[in-house]
Amino acid sequence: MNYPVIAEHVLATVQGNWWSRRRHREDVPPLPPGAVYVFRVGGNYRTFPEGMVFDPSHPDVLEASSVSLVDTRARLVEVERQLPSVSEADTFTMRASFTCQVTDPTVIARQGIIDVTVPLRAYLMGDSDLPRVSAGHRVEEVNAVRTEVTHRMTAYSAIVPPRVAGTSVEFVSAEVHASDDLRDWEQKLRDARRDWELRRGKRAFETQDALQIAELLAQGSDHVDAFGIVREEIDVTEAAARIHRIADEESARRDKADTADRAHAHARETAEAQMRRDMVLTLLRQMSGSEYVDYHQVLEQVLRETGGQAGQAAPGLTGIGIGDGADGRMVESGRPRPDRTTPGRGGSHDPRGGFVTDEDDLVD
Repeated sequence: MNYPVIAEHVLATVQGNWWSRRRHREDVPPLPPGAVYVFRVGGNYRTFPEGMVFDPSHPDVLEASSVSLVDTRARLVEVERQLPSVSEADTFTMRASFTCQVTDPTVIARQGIIDVTVPLRAYLMGDSDLPRVSAGHRVEEVNAVRTEVTHRMTAYSAIVPPRVAGTSVEFVSAEVHASDDLRDWEQKLRDARRDWELRRGKRAFETQDALQIAELLAQGSDHVDAFGIVREEIDVTEAAARIHRIADEESARRDKADTADRAHAHARETAEAQMRRDMVLTLLRQMSGSEYVDYHQVLEQVLRETGGQAGQAAPGLTGIGIGDGADGRMVESGRPRPDRTTPGRGGSHDPRGGFVTDEDDLVD
């Protein structure tokens, strides 16, 4: 760092008479803004008057053996110092900031302070108790070390203020940084954490969008079409044509389903009627082999099983003397046995008076 002395140049001796002696302008380097010339004349250092136009015939310019360019503007200077931690493998880096401004350019030129950080670094190294502040902390505890170092440097600079000859120096602040390895590790963790949070945020947004779309779909196709029309993703004419087409298809489907239901009901009724007829015919065939049948009782049972009424003829009974006009009397099928009595509504009796003459008749 070239501060406060920007540059130093050796000047050659000017030859000639005293009235014709002049130094060439190119022998003296140009002066940057905020800087002054300090000429060495013999054993003395003299500042060229600030703000004065450079005069090659000025006595100090003619007699000078060297010239120094001194920056007189205030600057913020940063100085670093390494501080130990608990682990020998890790260290802290303290960066102290100072404000510096040249007050006496001749002293600066005489001292030849080309880099002001050199005396300021020596000032920091002069505090032998500063390493004890950080030695008890791990490198991950950089925040705690930063606080303690700031307090220590504030107190130290107040008791032992920094001094650089010909310069006004004031302590400003102190910062503590961890090692580069720890900083790289923390940056990797930070990037990974940010990437994870970004993915989680995207998933949350996608989930929210999916729920909203599911709610929209649950409300029906009309709401979906309306949403698409609002976003200008669906044409109104196409949506209307599709709605009419779907309505026609639904109406045709309902008509087809109704027709199928009616056909199924008719077929079921036909099958049930046929089943009842088959059941009655089967029953009559079974009764034809019996010698004694109470047709009135059979008719009532058939009507109960088939859901009919006692006053209506059962299907399949027409033509056999049972139905409308039947008196419900008991009829005996087959030829009458010679030893049997004639059946009647009042029970079995013979022609002689209705008394049973044979015990076998009781069994029948």
